[in-house]
Amino acid sequence: MLSFFKEYKKFAIVFLIISIIIVSIIYNKLNVYQPLPVYQPAMVSTDLVDSTIQYQKKYHKIADFNLTNQNGKTITQNDYKDKIYVADFFFTTCQTICPIMTNHMATIQDRIKNDDDVMLLSFSVTPEIDSVAQLKKYAIEKGVDDSKWNLVTGDKKQIYDLARKSYLAVKTTGDGGPFDMIHTENFMLIDKKRQIRGFYDGTNPEDIDRLMDDIKILKQEYVQ
Repeated sequence: MLSFFKEYKKFAIVFLIISIIIVSIIYNKLNVYQPLPVYQPAMVSTDLVDSTIQYQKKYHKIADFNLTNQNGKTITQNDYKDKIYVADFFFTTCQTICPIMTNHMATIQDRIKNDDDVMLLSFSVTPEIDSVAQLKKYAIEKGVDDSKWNLVTGDKKQIYDLARKSYLAVKTTGDGGPFDMIHTENFMLIDKKRQIRGFYDGTNPEDIDRLMDDIKILKQEYVQ
């Protein structure tokens, strides 16, 4: 009887090992690569989208732009050509969510500092206040790496249109002029085709981790 149980124990161990191998194979087969969604205006809250494109369901891309960064350099789409980047909207005198968002952008900057495929882009929603000199002062205070992260200012209408027609990221006040806007906590993940691939709460550390994971997923699309 004792020898029977010894033999049974050996069989159970072998069976357990084989079962683990089979389960692992099945899991790996089922856990297939899932690409990130491509966000369209119709998929986003109407509060954040210009009325002219609220029902657009395909072909949405970030528009061309021509703005000025913290060093007085003109920044266009060409500076982000063939790059994945994270974008947000802020202003340097904001005392509420902006400091948290900027600190989290700095965290992302630190985590991508050796990744040539990924950059950052922050648009001022108060360009009349955020001059080049003001942006430079802010950039120095926040530890901005000029090679990875542009803080940009310029024509307010252009920034407004980018915010509501391209990045789908700000609300409009509707009471302080045609281009007044209230920025949100959103970070947007933009792919190499100028498409929005994710929205994240820039004040939430867990969302920052999710953003970093999504960058890894997105990079798989470009593996040859």
